[in-house]
Amino acid sequence: MSLTDTPFPDAAAAPSTFAFGGSPPHVERGRIHVALPLRHAGERAVGVPYECVGPADAPVVFVAGGISADRHVAAHAADDTPGWWDALAGDGRVLDTRRLRVLAIDWLGSDGTLDVPLDTADQADAIAAVLDRLGIARLHAFVGASYGAMVGLQLAARHPSRLGALLAISGAHRAHPYAAAGRALQRRIVRSGTTPRVALSLARQLARLSYRTPEEFAERFPAPAIVAEGRVAVAADEYLESRGALDAVRLSPVAFVRLTESIDLHAVDPAAVRVPTTVVAVGEDRLVPSADLHALAAALGATCRLHHLRSRFGHDAFLAEPAPFAAILREFLCGVPA
Repeated sequence: MSLTDTPFPDAAAAPSTFAFGGSPPHVERGRIHVALPLRHAGERAVGVPYECVGPADAPVVFVAGGISADRHVAAHAADDTPGWWDALAGDGRVLDTRRLRVLAIDWLGSDGTLDVPLDTADQADAIAAVLDRLGIARLHAFVGASYGAMVGLQLAARHPSRLGALLAISGAHRAHPYAAAGRALQRRIVRSGTTPRVALSLARQLARLSYRTPEEFAERFPAPAIVAEGRVAVAADEYLESRGALDAVRLSPVAFVRLTESIDLHAVDPAAVRVPTTVVAVGEDRLVPSADLHALAAALGATCRLHHLRSRFGHDAFLAEPAPFAAILREFLCGVPA
């Protein structure tokens, strides 16, 4: 994944705003402080960083990605560092910040300071608290991918009046046992006693194998193994090591453990989701099998539309191959009642 942790000045609770060309504030970012009753850890005082980009009177679309995604969805005039979904969000793109307000948060626990069991329900409640503080009664839509789709389902189930429609990409109503076993192994690596950042890098390298597909690796790394300095090296070694090292900088070991735990604790009864929902499955996704997303769509019934895509990028398709998702997103947004 190509993600960016942006150091925003959050010491004060009051938001910062930026005005461009004499227009109303275009960018608002800050941190709300709230006491949340966490599902598995009781009431906790938490801070939730957020960023909102777009005209002050435009429809609000909440955008959420994987556990490494943050509130900086797209580059903009106040902060031109790359966002994690620049391909689809920003000035003139499908999530057009000239006509929509794009809102996002940093996940609870993503800074590593909240070392307690977390749940996707806690993330949904944190989003509702942000909406309260910003005076947003109802989201025009919620667009979630991977972990963000899970949280979107929780928000639809727990706070149905807060969103008009949900787009859930590669995120189901439950964690698949095979994927959960892989995450459990990754957490054991992090807790193994190895240097924390080294262990986290190894865990993220293992995770990347589940995000992508054998087909992609066969195409990208066809060279045979070689012997170098008395050790055997495979063609993907350098790629995995570089991505693992980068991921280890972006996430703390505590954040990785607690956020992956929250994926495995995730469970939503589809019957509780009564907002119009579009589900996107990728046939090659090894992390969230398409069968689970087909089952989710069937359980949601007539209010759900299902898209089934094929991509050699597997679970990471929404990041690595944006064109088909742009088409789906455009159709989804056009179908949401004003």
